[in-house]
Amino acid sequence: CRLVLCFGPLTTKRTLNYWSVSREGLVREFVAQNNTSQIKHVIQILSQEFALSQHPHSRKGGLIGLAACSIALGKDSGLYLKELIEPVLTCFNDADSRLRYYACEALYNIVKVARGSVLPHFNVLFDGLSKLAADPDPNVKSGSELLDRLLKDIVTESNQFDLVGFIPLLRERIYSNNQYARQFIISWILVLESVPDINLLDYLPEILDGLFQILGDNSKEIRKMCEVALGEFLKEIKKNPSSVKFAEMANILVIHCQAADDLIQLTAMCWMREFIQLAGRVMLPYSSGILTAVLPCLSYDDRKKSILEVANVCNQSLMKLVIPEDDEMDEAKQSMTLLAEPTPEESVSNPEAASSGSLDASGDSNFSNSSVFTVTSSERIQVTLNLDGIVQVLDCHLHDTSIGMMTRIAVLKWLYHLYIKTPRKMFRHTDSLFPILLRTLSDESDEVILKDLEVLAEIASSPAGQTEGHGPSDGSDARPSPVELHVPARASQLSSSGTKGLECSPSTPTMNSYFYKFMINLLKRFSSERKLLETRGAFIIRQLCLLLNAENIFHSMADILLREEDLKFASTMVHTLNTILLTSSELFQLRNQLKDLKTPESRNLFCCLYRSWCHNPVTTVSLCFLTQNYKHAYDLIQKFGDLEVTVDFLTEVDKLVQLIECPIFTYLRLQLLDVKNNPYLIKALYGLLMLLPQSSAFQLLSHRLQCVPNPELMQTTDSTKPSTGFKRASASNIDYTELLQHFEKVQNKHLEARHQRAGRAEQLDRRVVL
Repeated sequence: CRLVLCFGPLTTKRTLNYWSVSREGLVREFVAQNNTSQIKHVIQILSQEFALSQHPHSRKGGLIGLAACSIALGKDSGLYLKELIEPVLTCFNDADSRLRYYACEALYNIVKVARGSVLPHFNVLFDGLSKLAADPDPNVKSGSELLDRLLKDIVTESNQFDLVGFIPLLRERIYSNNQYARQFIISWILVLESVPDINLLDYLPEILDGLFQILGDNSKEIRKMCEVALGEFLKEIKKNPSSVKFAEMANILVIHCQAADDLIQLTAMCWMREFIQLAGRVMLPYSSGILTAVLPCLSYDDRKKSILEVANVCNQSLMKLVIPEDDEMDEAKQSMTLLAEPTPEESVSNPEAASSGSLDASGDSNFSNSSVFTVTSSERIQVTLNLDGIVQVLDCHLHDTSIGMMTRIAVLKWLYHLYIKTPRKMFRHTDSLFPILLRTLSDESDEVILKDLEVLAEIASSPAGQTEGHGPSDGSDARPSPVELHVPARASQLSSSGTKGLECSPSTPTMNSYFYKFMINLLKRFSSERKLLETRGAFIIRQLCLLLNAENIFHSMADILLREEDLKFASTMVHTLNTILLTSSELFQLRNQLKDLKTPESRNLFCCLYRSWCHNPVTTVSLCFLTQNYKHAYDLIQKFGDLEVTVDFLTEVDKLVQLIECPIFTYLRLQLLDVKNNPYLIKALYGLLMLLPQSSAFQLLSHRLQCVPNPELMQTTDSTKPSTGFKRASASNIDYTELLQHFEKVQNKHLEARHQRAGRAEQLDRRVVL
């Protein structure tokens, strides 16, 4: 009778208050009687007919009644929690803010009584609270905060929290865009991270992406909270690196290292730095993705100095992970290794994160939209260097003309490092890299050009480039050189089977099948870009002489220019090479080698240079002066009378006179003292004097020749001895007649070419007039 009376229509506040007074006593009586069925019946009536009623006062009464039941049940409330909680959570979605507040108050009382017994229902409670955290009504929000603190206390005190069951919900809710919901999520992550019995680090890959998304929130408070949470996680990672799933989080960091938000990018880059240093070669399969994120940061200015510094450490640390053993791994074994490449898993549930771009561990790149690939266990991975993916990224950055200078330098350093550590694998990519490396020689920065030359020199000198199948792919470049290149003895001692444990560098040059191809393509580039030849030609060739063998460079270039069809370019190039030969400190040893022509190699080099130097008459004479072939120099000057003397020709003669006054030709000027043994030297100089008009160069050379002493005054007791100069000439076994004929032949070609150019110009002028 009391039950029927109490559960009559409660439509007024008076009846509601009446039930508030009597509800606890009724349930307590049932508890005392251990009348379970009646207790369930009371809860059901309160839920169905009141809490879920259409009338607001009935719903309020039902919520108060459910809370009273929980209080009356006391420790036994855990047996009825599902029936008590579900109708209350339903009221969380009520349109009336007062009802939502009552629901929050009712749930607070239920949870306060049940304490640890509510943990099996934690997910539904958390889900409801996450919605109330964003409630627009301040009273509801205040009530939800009280309930939230109570629930956190219960979780902190208990050791029975089901983290495995909670993570999927956390992973889902962490992508909320609402500020209050985000704040609620971060506060719970901080609480769970602080509980010693809860190891949230094991599930960090599930929520890391969401944390970085929250880090970009507009609220400073939320950003700070998220930054603290990420900092706590990073501390745990440093303390327990052996239990961290580095591989599963690598691509998540790659994505956020490319974020537009500075705080996200800096934080992700700091994590990447720690991952590389702590995990070591476990991160190697993700190198292509890491480089995609890190390399652009190396060109940041002072406004992003912090990101630049961390990115630089990441780049250097990653480079150290590449070792020579990566070049020796058996490919057949690699293909049979289980889990050698990461397998795709759904590590990031947010579609926005998946579309931000990353590179997977297998090296397949998609810079605009790629899925995140992870691995199931870093301990099971057979770590291999994904060289194809790395080279693809480096090649892409070299082709990008918008990247900064420091990024280009870093890319070239990577290529050089890979050619040093893994030459055999790198030479498979040389044909594709070669064109862009040659184009990089036109870069505006000298530092970039220097690094580029180091890479090209390593390609041209590495013994790995001599193996079968790695030769030049261009048929026009593949013809063997008819000249015999000088190869240091060290190269001939290398085993053709491999270069195990050997790091070849430009300081110990060896010539391979790419050297001649390099020289051909370099000259082609100079021919097509005359401005490059004018502004950087000497600089490039001088640096190559330091990195490689100067004799080989001049020998091969001379041979290539001998076949050059563009005679004007050949003349210009010969003039450039001759100037470098006569003036550069890097060529000191080569000049000494040519000065005396004592060895068969030096005489062979002289003949090779001479044939190409014939493209430019004045440089040919200067080469004869350098090699002390004074008689032949005189014979050449005699032929100048048959040539077309132009302003450019006279300018070159003027420059040669200036060179004769330089320290390089000190020995030549001293030989003027020995008039009797050097008659052709004096004749050759007088020949130059006769070629010159009345100019400053004429006066300079004239004054020099006036200083030549009288041969009779210079006679000594040893004057009867034969001339040492003629001894050297006769011992050299050089056919100077044939060389002179070659000079005439080349000059005739140049004359014909000039006439043809003049004829074409005249025809063009006539067309213009018509």
